[in-house]
Amino acid sequence: MIDLAQDTPSTPLLRLGGQPIALTAAALLLLIAGVTSIAVWRAYTGAAPETDRVVASRLLQARTAQVSEQLVEKTKGLEATQQESIDQLQVVQDQLQTMKRLMAGQQADTKRLSEQVATLNESIDSLRQSFASARATEAETPSVTRRKPARQRVHASARKRSRG
Repeated sequence: MIDLAQDTPSTPLLRLGGQPIALTAAALLLLIAGVTSIAVWRAYTGAAPETDRVVASRLLQARTAQVSEQLVEKTKGLEATQQESIDQLQVVQDQLQTMKRLMAGQQADTKRLSEQVATLNESIDSLRQSFASARATEAETPSVTRRKPARQRVHASARKRSRG
């Protein structure tokens, strides 16, 4: 058979469960006492976390705006510096192209002048050879020259002096 004695509540918590209205009333009283103590504490200290949070968020917004403005200014400065660098690079590249053109012209002039010098050296060498061969032929063939008598030579030199 089944024992009915075991169905009866033996602990005090189980006895409270039988009265839900009393349990709810006690929880409500605890909740009201907690809210009241928080309100009294805020009023006594004068600090409201909501206003502190609002002030802190406004400060953060102001700092963020200030930092954003500084970033914009720095970005504009970097853009200007970058543009200046690009312009300077363009100038240097133009100067380099000009220098290359000038150098190519000078190299062409140098080549032309070297060719002219080589031609002149060849001409001088041929002149030297022809002069040397002409001297050699003069030395081989005795030349017969008539000498004027000494008297005529003296008169000729005196005439030259008187004219001059």
